[in-house]
Amino acid sequence: MKIAAVVTILLIASTAFAQAQTAAKQVPVTPQVVVGTWRLVAVHSWNEKGEVNKEPYGPHPTGLITYTADGRMSVLETYDGRKPLSADREAAPVEERAAAFSTMVAYAGTYTLSGDKVIHHIEVSATPGPNRDQVRFVSLQDRDHLTLRTPPLMRNGLRETHEMVWERVK
Repeated sequence: MKIAAVVTILLIASTAFAQAQTAAKQVPVTPQVVVGTWRLVAVHSWNEKGEVNKEPYGPHPTGLITYTADGRMSVLETYDGRKPLSADREAAPVEERAAAFSTMVAYAGTYTLSGDKVIHHIEVSATPGPNRDQVRFVSLQDRDHLTLRTPPLMRNGLRETHEMVWERVK
């Protein structure tokens, strides 16, 4: 019994220590650290059923997000494997245009940092719609790796959360 109690205490202590080390390594989210241009390196998602998709944008998504010191932002995200249009964007067949449209995210505007959230206040977007504020939970693993996570959103009839991992462009 005494050995089991000691092992349990050691396991609890080591878990607490590991969590403290992880928290200590994260960089506080401040405008000074967020400002810059970041390249998309990975996207992960999971839905309300617990299903995980490690590559919802394909194995090699591309994208850039920029935050400026004066509070402006812009983002462009594209899925892997996008095919070029066979003609200009207005003359290409509707199926090609639909595929191109549905495999990208693009908007720009201003942003506000508030604790662990960044709110993108959209002024112009490739996707028309009423939701002009996009909330993202933000964390920095270090000064060169930014993670943005959506709150649960409706996608294809299910609540889904997306997590985008970005690397600072140097």
